[in-house]
Amino acid sequence: MARSAVCGAAFIVVLLCVLMTTPYVINGTITCDQVVTLLTPCIPFGVFGGTVPPECCAGIKGLNEAQNTTEDRRTACSCIQEGAALIPGIDYDRINTLGDRCGSPCPYKVYPSTNCSE
Repeated sequence: MARSAVCGAAFIVVLLCVLMTTPYVINGTITCDQVVTLLTPCIPFGVFGGTVPPECCAGIKGLNEAQNTTEDRRTACSCIQEGAALIPGIDYDRINTLGDRCGSPCPYKVYPSTNCSE
């Protein structure tokens, strides 16, 4: 159990470091920093499964509310895709169920092959 907590914390640190250095989008209103802040509580579920934390659902809902333009959706998609790729053991099928599980469906699915510019 303690090892899981340490691994989860390490994943969060790596995700935050990488995504915080990702450039902001000029025309969009959402930033990778915001995406990281909103979705960090979802990482343990994405790796280990189990119960979706309420903070994760709050982040999913907040992210969906913040995606007001096509550029916002592209930015969020790219940030999620880049961050998820850095998390060993991430289950893309699992993370793509979060919107429905939280009652706030995501307008796209994120996989390594997703073209976020579309």
